[in-house]
Formats: sequence, C-alpha cells, structure tokens
Amino acid sequence: MNKTKKEIIFTVVLNIVLPYLVYQLLIPYTSGITALSAAALIPLCDSLYTLIRTRRMDAFSGFIFLSIVLGIIAVAIGGDERFILLRESYITGVMGLLFLVSLLFSRPLIYYFAERFMGSESNMNDKWLSSMGVRRTMRLMTFVWGISLLFEACVKVMLVYAISIPTFLIISPIVTYGLIGLTIWWNVYYVKQIRKKSAIA
Repeated sequence: MNKTKKEIIFTVVLNIVLPYLVYQLLIPYTSGITALSAAALIPLCDSLYTLIRTRRMDAFSGFIFLSIVLGIIAVAIGGDERFILLRESYITGVMGLLFLVSLLFSRPLIYYFAERFMGSESNMNDKWLSSMGVRRTMRLMTFVWGISLLFEACVKVMLVYAISIPTFLIISPIVTYGLIGLTIWWNVYYVKQIRKKSAIA
C-alpha cells in the first residue's frame, strides 16, 4: 500500500470512523451532548496536531469538528418531534452554505479536502497555482456539493411538514442517501472525464 492510500485511510478512520464509534459506545450510558462532545475531541485533536506540526489548520478535520459541534448545539436546543427529525438536515444545510461561501475565498473547500485525501505527494498547491483547469474544477465541485447539501436540507424541511412522521421516517433516508449518492457519482464521473481529457491532450 503506497503512502497516499495510507494517508487517506488514516484520515477517514481518525475523522469519521472513530468519532462515530465513540458516539455509539457512549450514547447508551450518557447524554447525547456528552457523547457528541467526546466524539468531537478526536477531529479536534487531529486539527491541533496538524496545526502544531505544519503551522497550518487542517480544513478537513476542522469541517468534521464543526459538524459535530453543530450536532451538539442541535441536541442542546431540543424542540418538538419535527425539529428533532430535522437536526441532521439543519447541519447539512449549514455545511452546504459553507461550501458555497468558500467560493468567495482564494481556495474553495474542495481544494483542502483534495489536498488532505490525495496526500502530501499530490503537490496540490503547485497544481492549483499552475493550472486554470484545476482551479475551475475545484470551484465547480465545491459549488455542486454546496447546492446538493442545501437542496437535501430544503427537501427534507418541506417533507417533514407535508407528510406524517412515520412516512417521513421511511422517505427521509431515501432522499438523503439518494441525493448524496447522486452527487458522489457525479463527482467520480466528472473527475474521470477530466482525467480522460488530460490524457488525450
């Protein structure tokens, strides 16, 4: 296994798998806020370690940490049944907005995700600086993900107030996984097409 693949696996395990496992292990024995807070410590520690090691904040770990913090806030707010059902979608909507807002800055969120997942050998900074195509691709992917996440949140908000709660519980995961799956498929397809065009050129 090469270094890049090891870095990707390490990133996913540390920032997604371990927080999920910590939350699942603690939730039967403690409150939702406590379990989420403990889970948030893992990506936070990873961000702090990266900051100390490279003197630069790791956007991916920070993004995961922020999503967990938003989850803690949502749990703390409470609310009626329908609000509780929409907690994840409110977080998804905020994440979508962050993707879109990042387009106003010098480098969009997808750039930092690609940098983290492609590893230190990818030379993302050089590619970004030297290729207008890379910059255009990163910005388009950031825009699509932002719109997709916002759309998912809006659809679920409309559904939860339009149909019964039992029906919503059936339809909600279909909407979420369907839209996210479609966006992932588009992302993979788009990257493959870009690589084909580069190879031909």
